[in-house]
Amino acid sequence: MQLYLPIADLPVNVFLVLAMGAAVGFVSGMFGIGGGFLMTPLLIFIGITPAVAVASVASHIAASSFSGALTYWRRRAIDPALASVLLSGGVTGTALGVWTFTQLRALGQLDLMIALSYVVLLTTVGSLMFSEGLRALMRTRRGAVPPRRTHNWIHGLPLKMRFKRSKIYLSVIPVLIVGTVIGFIGAIMGIGGGFILVPIMIYLLRVPTSTVIGTSMVLTLVTMLVATMLHAVTNHLVDAVLALILMVGGVTGAQFGARAGQKIRGEQLRLLLGLLILSVGVRFAIELVIQPADLFTIRELGVGT
Repeated sequence: MQLYLPIADLPVNVFLVLAMGAAVGFVSGMFGIGGGFLMTPLLIFIGITPAVAVASVASHIAASSFSGALTYWRRRAIDPALASVLLSGGVTGTALGVWTFTQLRALGQLDLMIALSYVVLLTTVGSLMFSEGLRALMRTRRGAVPPRRTHNWIHGLPLKMRFKRSKIYLSVIPVLIVGTVIGFIGAIMGIGGGFILVPIMIYLLRVPTSTVIGTSMVLTLVTMLVATMLHAVTNHLVDAVLALILMVGGVTGAQFGARAGQKIRGEQLRLLLGLLILSVGVRFAIELVIQPADLFTIRELGVGT
């Protein structure tokens, strides 16, 4: 069944897009991430321009994150205080990211920047997460005791705040910076940033795994809502028809993913997520080298120009 997308300006198979939304929603719920790092490339691979893909996927990420965050909220696996500080930086970063997105589009460099950003970010983060997850899994199988996490220089910074749900006493400065960076990257690349945020919170800020995923999804939910509204008003690139199809599939898939994620051990989750991120990054790199003209042609839509 073919359906015409008005802003993307091409017909798509409804069931294909619906299945893509459900699959990415499942991944989102399982790993506590927005899923944009997977959804945006998939849309580009089926012919949708990077600019429209990034702007439209933000709403899908928000919907998937809402569904998943609701599940974690019911389980009291979200730290409200930590989420509030992250959001203070996240909303600012998102606004700055949308402004940068607009400037790059005006210069005709947006599509290329999105492509290169995906290749560099996904291959780097995916490699790091996969190797760490593999080491953790090997330690578990050998019965070795995991290395004790010690405080680093970040925990010596001023302006500390007690986050009761996470049971940590931490400066708000790195939390604000992390939220800002995640919001900025998300607005430009169409990703929730959870696959970056979760490792940072666990390994750098020492936030317990029990509250990391749910708190991450709250940040993703709000920043992607803001990104959707700003992209729609500023760049007029949000395809409402595409976004609606993705949201229907995403909300459904996220519920099943959140349940599945509770049944898998932490090191296995990290290993699987790292492998998935790395695979998407490598595929993006291959497509960029082999078919640059087909996938990343610098072209603007007639809308808003």
